[in-house]
Amino acid sequence: MRPNPLPLADRLRTNLVQALPFFLGTILFGSLALLASLFDRHGRVQHRIARLWAKASVWSSGSRVQVIGLENIPSVLTEKGSQIGSAEGLRPHVQCAVYAANHTSYMDTPVVFASLPFQFRILAKKELWSIPFIGWYLNHSGQIPIDTANPRATLSSLGNGVRALRDGLSVFVFPEGGRTPDGQLQPFMNGAAYLAIRAQVPLVPIALIGVYDLLPMHTRHFYLTRIPLKLVIGAPLSTKGRTLRESEALTEELRKCIAELIELHGGTVGLG
Repeated sequence: MRPNPLPLADRLRTNLVQALPFFLGTILFGSLALLASLFDRHGRVQHRIARLWAKASVWSSGSRVQVIGLENIPSVLTEKGSQIGSAEGLRPHVQCAVYAANHTSYMDTPVVFASLPFQFRILAKKELWSIPFIGWYLNHSGQIPIDTANPRATLSSLGNGVRALRDGLSVFVFPEGGRTPDGQLQPFMNGAAYLAIRAQVPLVPIALIGVYDLLPMHTRHFYLTRIPLKLVIGAPLSTKGRTLRESEALTEELRKCIAELIELHGGTVGLG
């Protein structure tokens, strides 16, 4: 657990060693993504650049990420290649889905981009679009801004998310709507369930563990432990045959799954 106050060594390490490569990496990869946007209409190159930025950011924080449950990523079999346990001549192809995780830290986004091995679009608060380099990347790479204070704008943003899903791109959502102030799991909004039901795609729960202690809300210093950060992917929740009237029930099921993943893999959670 992150101590308060933070040890002087951690504060000095952040200020003197880690901050510079973190911000320089953001500037460098943000500029490269902006340049790539001039010719990369589908966002594939920009997504690869974002993954490099994310990995560099996690490295500069002094942490490492343990990814658990990759086998739970929904997939379909396509021709060519092979897959263990499947018919020869077929290979796994990532199926379009909605991924939803607890939101604990500014470092959540780098951890997610560094860990998930496929292209996706992220549904994020519109305030991030005003941040230099990060906002430029978000704007030019097809990420989806959401204004949680404006119901009409929120509905429009969800519509953009449904279109992305129907175009074959997975969407990532933080259903709490913002970072937790105390490390505990906050109430979920129905957006992730709405997207999954409208597009009739799986809803995949993800638990982020340890990222809160690394860099919680209202802090600017990294706290390092020998325990790796964890991104845990749970079993997909089917939306086949579900209607929008079941969005709230599916949201509660999603929250319960994420809480169970956190507890199972060594985190702490309060359901409120």
